[in-house]
Amino acid sequence: MSMFQGNILQGAPYTTPEEKPAIQVPFNLPFSNALNFNEVIPAAFDGTALFRGKYAALVHKFFKTYFDAPEVVPTASCTNALELAALLLDIKKGDEVILPAYTYVSTANAFELRGAKLRLCDSLNTSPNIDLNKIENLITPRTKAIVVIHYGGVSVNMYKLQEIAQRYKIALIEDAAHAIDAFYDGKRLGTFGDLATFSFHETKNITSGGQGGLLVINNEQYVSRARILRDCGTNRHNFYLGLVDKYTWVDVGSVYNLSELSCSYLYPQLLYLGTITQKRLQLWNNYYEALRIFQENGYLKLPFVSDLTEHNAHIFYITLHSQAERDRLLKFLKERGVVATFHYSGLHQCPYYQRRYPKVELPNAGKFSGRLLRLPLYYDMSPEQQRHVLKCIDEFFHTPKTKIKTNSTLALPFLPFLNLTLGDQSLLFNFICDMVTVGG
Repeated sequence: MSMFQGNILQGAPYTTPEEKPAIQVPFNLPFSNALNFNEVIPAAFDGTALFRGKYAALVHKFFKTYFDAPEVVPTASCTNALELAALLLDIKKGDEVILPAYTYVSTANAFELRGAKLRLCDSLNTSPNIDLNKIENLITPRTKAIVVIHYGGVSVNMYKLQEIAQRYKIALIEDAAHAIDAFYDGKRLGTFGDLATFSFHETKNITSGGQGGLLVINNEQYVSRARILRDCGTNRHNFYLGLVDKYTWVDVGSVYNLSELSCSYLYPQLLYLGTITQKRLQLWNNYYEALRIFQENGYLKLPFVSDLTEHNAHIFYITLHSQAERDRLLKFLKERGVVATFHYSGLHQCPYYQRRYPKVELPNAGKFSGRLLRLPLYYDMSPEQQRHVLKCIDEFFHTPKTKIKTNSTLALPFLPFLNLTLGDQSLLFNFICDMVTVGG
């Protein structure tokens, strides 16, 4: 039986999985312009200017200023942005690219499509992020690029990674799909690499209406060619500037631009980005503080965040002791109306990789593939929904709880709780969960 004895859900615990849960909690709901701005598309949207229109220009200007970058290219997806990065680096057969094993397949496909050999690097023991201490062993004279992801908006030591890339004269790419409005040592993620890519997929903190992405170009040497590649390999950009009297085919390329309609959906969220991040951080912190006692009692591991990292609350995950336990918790939550989910399979574990590459042992990436579980987290998540998730996790573990902090207005010392009886701990934890608020 659950240790909770209060009114977290104002009702008794469920007795059978067949009983319909009182509260349904989806894993994700995309940020809704209609719900938060009372409109899907701004009233100023001009349907007669769908190519390089007003909102495409506003999105471009926002990100160029936001990242203080020589150039940015809004793209139809983060996958497109990664493929454009591979083209800019002239990746070809015989080149090698180092990337984390624990990542989405788009990170690998962009370079696999160009004929490069993938060199997979293991995760840290404490985090799904790439282990910087193992990168140099993978570098060869053929290494053309190092790709880093910022899992959940949390960064590795970017100064150390920059130093490695510069010492070996290798391009550095940030796959920052998770990392909009996240920082390392006060500097925006996406500004450390020669190139960086972002995602506005519906599962991300902000969305351009389903799919969307961005390539940030921090190295001036790639700017001119990027403008050609994004325009189907033509010199259209120079034509619009009046530098040539007609445009023509001058290089390889494709159509990578983000549509005016998608830009019009994205732009209002850019103006609201700080608020979106802060509300997500409140939810993230509520989870972390409520579940801290589970980590202290050895039931699970919480996300690791270094002191220099300011993440954006893109993902809240826990790591269980085994895949079997992770799968049991997923099933337990689903039966109670909570949609949690696992995440990536390590690329080295995937059929495609195993058909084409020698077997590699990457134990930490394998650990997170089998044990990591992501909890629901989205901008419009209600306090009741988050309390329901916490209650279900408590019921699964059947442990006494000691709660220390749920938001910026509620801080309780931890040590005195150690002297409370289990019953008092449970009642106090109930009270704190009832006090959880979202967004302050």
